[in-house]
Amino acid sequence: MERLPTHPGERPHESDASPGPARTAPPTPPPPATAAVDARGIVTEWSEGARQLLGYPPSEVVGQPAARLLADDAGTAGGAALRDAAGRERWSGTVALRHRDGRRLRRELLAHRRTADGPVTEWLVVSAVTGTPEGQTPEGQTPAGTPEGEAAGGGTSGSGRLGEWAFRQAPCVMAVFDADLRLVRANAGMEQVLSRTEDQMRGLRLPEIVPHPVSDETEAKMRRVLEGGGPQQLRAGAGPAGTGANDGWSTSLVPLEDPTGHVRAVCLAAHQRLQEHLARQRMLLLSEASARIGTTADSGRTAQELADIAVPGLADFAAVDLLDAPRHGGAPSPAAPARPLAATRTAVRSVLDDGPTASAAGTAGTAGTKTLYPALSPVARCLAQGHGALYDAADPDFLRWARQDPGAARLLGSTTHSVMVVPMRAHGATLGVALFGRHRHAEPFEADDLWLAEELTAKAAVSIHTARRDSREHTSTMTLQRSLLPQTLPDQGALDIATRYLPAGTRAGVGGDWFDVIPLSGARVALVVGDVVGHGIRASATMGRLRTAVRTLADVDLPPDELLTHLDDLVLHLSADESGTDDTAESAGGIGTTCLYAVYDPVSRRCALARAGHPPPAAVTPDGAVRFLDVPAGPPLGLGGLPFETFETELPEGSLLALYTDGLLAARDHDIDEALDKMFAALARPAKTLDTVCDRVLTAMLTHRPDDDIALLVARTRALHADRVAAWDLASDPAVVARARKHATEQLTAWGLDDAAFITELTVSELVTNAIRYGRPPIQLRLIHEDSTLTCEVFDSSSTAPHMRRARTFDEGGRGLLLVGQLARRWGTRHALTGKTVWAEQSLSPG
Repeated sequence: MERLPTHPGERPHESDASPGPARTAPPTPPPPATAAVDARGIVTEWSEGARQLLGYPPSEVVGQPAARLLADDAGTAGGAALRDAAGRERWSGTVALRHRDGRRLRRELLAHRRTADGPVTEWLVVSAVTGTPEGQTPEGQTPAGTPEGEAAGGGTSGSGRLGEWAFRQAPCVMAVFDADLRLVRANAGMEQVLSRTEDQMRGLRLPEIVPHPVSDETEAKMRRVLEGGGPQQLRAGAGPAGTGANDGWSTSLVPLEDPTGHVRAVCLAAHQRLQEHLARQRMLLLSEASARIGTTADSGRTAQELADIAVPGLADFAAVDLLDAPRHGGAPSPAAPARPLAATRTAVRSVLDDGPTASAAGTAGTAGTKTLYPALSPVARCLAQGHGALYDAADPDFLRWARQDPGAARLLGSTTHSVMVVPMRAHGATLGVALFGRHRHAEPFEADDLWLAEELTAKAAVSIHTARRDSREHTSTMTLQRSLLPQTLPDQGALDIATRYLPAGTRAGVGGDWFDVIPLSGARVALVVGDVVGHGIRASATMGRLRTAVRTLADVDLPPDELLTHLDDLVLHLSADESGTDDTAESAGGIGTTCLYAVYDPVSRRCALARAGHPPPAAVTPDGAVRFLDVPAGPPLGLGGLPFETFETELPEGSLLALYTDGLLAARDHDIDEALDKMFAALARPAKTLDTVCDRVLTAMLTHRPDDDIALLVARTRALHADRVAAWDLASDPAVVARARKHATEQLTAWGLDDAAFITELTVSELVTNAIRYGRPPIQLRLIHEDSTLTCEVFDSSSTAPHMRRARTFDEGGRGLLLVGQLARRWGTRHALTGKTVWAEQSLSPG
């Protein structure tokens, strides 16, 4: 039987040698020899490559002990090596084999334990195509590891040698597989990863080197490359020492083409995804920063959150310095500032902070200290340029800064080898600078680290800028809010009044809660409490407009329900005017605003109230009983088309009225029923002053700064008794005018107000004359004497209101109301369901 070549370098028979040059083409290597041996040592599989290697056909080997193929006895080194594989998953070594013709062959064998379909385990034994019969030197073969050009030409060019060096020493794993997908070249990286030399792997397929599904997948893609499928990529590769797949690797398969464009082999290149791992870590840190930086409106807290997130994830120490005077402007100047920069160390963090060497390390400094950066320091330069920079310990700027600034030397420490300086900028303003250093990490900062530091710093800068802007807006809103609220309570004799206003303690800002006390004609007083929806300057401005509107409507002496109807129309107009603004949440123009309007008359001791979606007022009788007044709720302002309803009740003298906004009841730590019980208990307790009542209510209801604004108004009713009010029914006869003047004069004498007689007679005469001439009976004259005011009122059943006009030279009338307007402090008309009352007030002198 003709013997086939046993290895690529074996000399063929003379009859098979073809004429021509000695090396026309490399001989085709035989397939790798593989065999399977079960746990008993019996051969169960025998490949064609094994037949070509040792000359035994399968019929002579399968079912026979594998020890018969060893050139040594079972007790020699070969048998001992095989026995040494017991209990291991993988074994490799050199074994002397016996050829069928009696020759000895030393071969490198690679054995993998595999499990068959059943419970029986067996070994897959693989032999590479290298190896020679003992004592024989192959001819026509390039020695392993020798460049082809050197073997052919007795030397090699510089470029060929460089190419060989580049392949062997490439920083990634590289291997070349031929058209039969057998390994023909492997670089040092491949040998290190698989713990096999190139000679031990040459001629083997990848699944034979590393039996694993990933190897099968890789080989399938290599076959696709050979078939013209182009380069292929894998997200995993062979792990160290052939242990299987490793997610830390990325594998590329590239076709190797000859000059004619035919694919002759496949190059496998694999590299560890260290940069991808670092990038993933940076993204995780950036995602964590989104949740941890800027959790409060405190700038110092935000700066500390930046330092805490950076250490130890990015740096070994971090310091955040905020400028004492933030610089505003557009693009930064490329030149360094001419003067030193003053800053305050706001936050520090070091990996040594929790250790015993923290004080000695001196890497983080102390928060709250003042820092002065020299004009030419790296910090000043980065702030001027507006972008971060990397420095190492040998950088001249770094060394110069440390020599000039002792604080910098203490901050950076003697062991710091890498530093990042990052300006804190947001919305065109430079707020400060963040410094990051490494002394424990051996790796210096790189460009990607600087990018991450700039992203983290930018998040903190935006939060700090927003907090400062919100603080400024909150201050402005508070100033506006307080300027729009009553600065002093007006003088009036109907009610004793005390008020409180508490702004919200949340980042939402000040709202639009307000209260007002408006003196009306006839010694009456209007009380108003309202709550504008929303927060901030817009809500405060809307509150100011509504408060002005309520005062204007109150001067017209409208009943409470009609006043709220007009106020509802105003809110609708405001909403229509602001419908084009961008901020829809704040552009409702007051839609949803609530309001409570009450009018108290000390003469009748009756109180008329109406509310638009506002909480009902509480009333406390002199005996201490507390109840809600049953005022119909009515819709909030701005809905339009829905009616409001007036509720009237009589309040005994000395009763308490408590008007408030819903922020008083919106406590976090108790429900509404508990809040009402606390409020009722505080109102029912006797108190000498109304200020005490207000303080008791707030103390009982609040355990912390409120989440919403609170406006509280507490009033105690007074009464004008009969000795302060005089009234006369008059006939509709011009002759009664003189009698009316006489009644008024006599009453003034009884009150000791003779000095007011002249103006009062003139006012009574004019108002009674107009009622007789233009009105309808019944007609009534009433005088009301308060401490400093005298009011004259004339009622008739006509709804026609008088108006002032300028009389011409020869007119007989038209001058009376002009004189009344000149002599009285104010005058006006008050309409009722039937009829009207024309009134005029005059001030009484202190005497």
